[in-house]
Formats: sequence, structure tokens, C-alpha cells
Amino acid sequence: MNESLKMGDAEELPMDAKIVKTILKSMGVQQYEPRVVHQFLELCHRYVVDVLSDAQLYSEHASKPTIDTDDLKLAIQSKVNFSFSQPPPREILLELARNRNRLPLPMSIGGPGMALPPEQDTLINPNYQLAIPKKPATQAAEEMEIDEEEGNKGDLGNFQSLQEQKVDHEAAAQRVSFSLSAKRPR
Repeated sequence: MNESLKMGDAEELPMDAKIVKTILKSMGVQQYEPRVVHQFLELCHRYVVDVLSDAQLYSEHASKPTIDTDDLKLAIQSKVNFSFSQPPPREILLELARNRNRLPLPMSIGGPGMALPPEQDTLINPNYQLAIPKKPATQAAEEMEIDEEEGNKGDLGNFQSLQEQKVDHEAAAQRVSFSLSAKRPR
């Protein structure tokens, strides 16, 4: 019974769907979902509509009454140029390779472990900077006043710690960069 349904379904398919199925079989595709055929049909329909609308615009621009083969060729060529990226010609790639290979490789750093090129040719140089935000002087002064108002006026230790914090904030406001190649202590 299933075979008769499959045969009946195959006969009811439009000619375009049969062609898509034949193309899939010729490419060696044995199993696929039924929606794949519909997706291919939709893709073909969109492509044909786009090409024909472009060809119509080209013929109207040339003041032709109908679309001719030149308009279609131009529309297809414009679709190919803008839809698919073309690799550069082989001659250009060979010339680029020759130019790059003319430069000698940098001397490697000798020593134990993996051989690396000189530090200026590597990616392990400092590649970032830290900017620690600086507290405004007025904010630090206000903090000192608040602490004094809380009853710590006579406490010399608190005053000295606030002074040290102020110095720490001023020193921390500078930019600092770290080298990734620096050796870590073990």
C-alpha cells in the first residue's frame, strides 16, 4: 500500500519538483526530507524572478520594447558578480606568494624550549594598558572630613591611613602596561 502511495505522489508532483528530485539522485543524494524539494523550488523561483526583473529594467533603460538575450545575459552576469565572490586569478596569487617568500624568515631566539622569533616580531609584546580612574581631590577631602566628623579627630592613626590612601590613589592614576612575555616566578 505504501508503494502505491509513493507512486501516486510521484505522478502528482509538478514537473519542476520531478527535475529537482532527478538532480538530487544524479548527485548521489539518496535520503532527504521532502521539504528539501520545496526549498530548492523556492530558491529557483526567487532566482528566476530576480533575473527577469533585472533584465526587464535593463531593457527599459535601453528603450527596448521587449527583453532580449543580451538583457538576460547582463542580468545573470550581474547576479553572479554580486552574489558569489570570485577568487583572485591564479597569476595574482602566485605573484603575492613570490613577493612574500622573497623576505627571509626572522632569526629565531636560541635556547631551551620552543624556538621563537625575535620579540619585536611576535605577538607577545604589551598589547593593552590599564587606566585606573583617579578619585577627584575634592572627593578624597570630603571623605577625610566625614571621618573627622564621626569622632575620629583625635585619632592620629586614622589620619595617617587616610593620607596613605590619598597617596595610593594618586599613584594608581597612572597608566600601567604589562608584557605578556615577562617570566613568572615559580
